[in-house]
Amino acid sequence: MKFTLATARLFVPDGTLDEKALTRITHLAVAAHQDDIEIMAFHGILECFQQKDKWFSGVTVTNGSGSPRDGIYKNYTDDEMRAIRSKEQEKAAIIGGYAALAFLDYPSSAVKDAKNKGSVDDIEAILKIAKPEIIYTHNPADKHETHVAVTLRTIEAVRRLPANARPKCVLGCEVWRDLDWLPDADKIALDVSAHENLQAALLGVFDSQIAGGKRYDLATMGRRRAHATYHSSHATDVNTGITFALDLTPLIADTKKDITEFVKVTLTASRTKSLRR
Repeated sequence: MKFTLATARLFVPDGTLDEKALTRITHLAVAAHQDDIEIMAFHGILECFQQKDKWFSGVTVTNGSGSPRDGIYKNYTDDEMRAIRSKEQEKAAIIGGYAALAFLDYPSSAVKDAKNKGSVDDIEAILKIAKPEIIYTHNPADKHETHVAVTLRTIEAVRRLPANARPKCVLGCEVWRDLDWLPDADKIALDVSAHENLQAALLGVFDSQIAGGKRYDLATMGRRRAHATYHSSHATDVNTGITFALDLTPLIADTKKDITEFVKVTLTASRTKSLRR
């Protein structure tokens, strides 16, 4: 498959030919950085794991070269970090049994530039072949600017598709800033209780981030467990892990709906509900 950048590529863990690998996809995560997929879209990985009729796949939009680093990675150059993060992401795809993994390889600056349509073109190209039923991406209230930019580029790509070719559901997931502050009616609770060993393995692959100074593995598992316990105040724990998502499907059902206004309305309505409690 050809992408905009010459350095972009498709990795298929089981060696299936590119187009065939993509056409089997049912669940797709479009994320900014290497390891974002495993943090925000484990629900999709779990839904497809060892299933014959469901396949998970991921897209990492940026090259990950600007990540913070310490320990043995302290003196790694951006190019060296870029290479090792790609290898780590490939290992996660193998462990998780992904159908495919696309590395679009953009610098963050290009993704944040609304005039640069390269990433939109690439995501659209993947969607046209894959036709996923559900997309997991970042939520538009995320604290990280690059994450928000990926959300915007993803929505733009989906909106280019004919109405009958769009996914049934688009979820905006949590990475930088969780979504437990939303009233229950405004968020979707995704059960990620099963296969804690798989969760730990997927998160633990990214040694350049963990040993490099960010304990995303502990923080992510802790957040999932905390969500499960604090989600309901009047019932015993039913789940041992929950991630929350914002339903972005209205933004692809109505292509004229303003994204900024959608977020403002959601946040304002949520704040009003909280004040009335």
